[in-house]
Amino acid sequence: MPESKPRKKTERRPQETAARPNKPNPVWYKPVMFGLMILGLLWIIVFYITQGVWPIPPAGSWNILIGFGIAIIGFMMTTRWRS
Repeated sequence: MPESKPRKKTERRPQETAARPNKPNPVWYKPVMFGLMILGLLWIIVFYITQGVWPIPPAGSWNILIGFGIAIIGFMMTTRWRS
C-alpha cells in the first residue's frame, strides 16, 4: 500500500494580543466590586423588611430594580477581575 506524504509543518507564532497586557487590577477594585454586590442585596432586603418605607419611599417598587441594578454592576465588574 502506498504511503502518504507527510504534511509540511509550519512554524507557529503566538498571535498578537490586544495592545494592553493583562495587568492585575488596582487595590480598590475588589472591595468596590464586592461592596456593590452587597449594597444591592442590602437595598432589596431593607425594602422588603420595611415594607417599602425605606430606602426611597417615592420610588415604590422601583427600589427592587435599583437594588438589582447596583448588584448587577458589581457582578459585571467580576468579568474584568484579574488577580
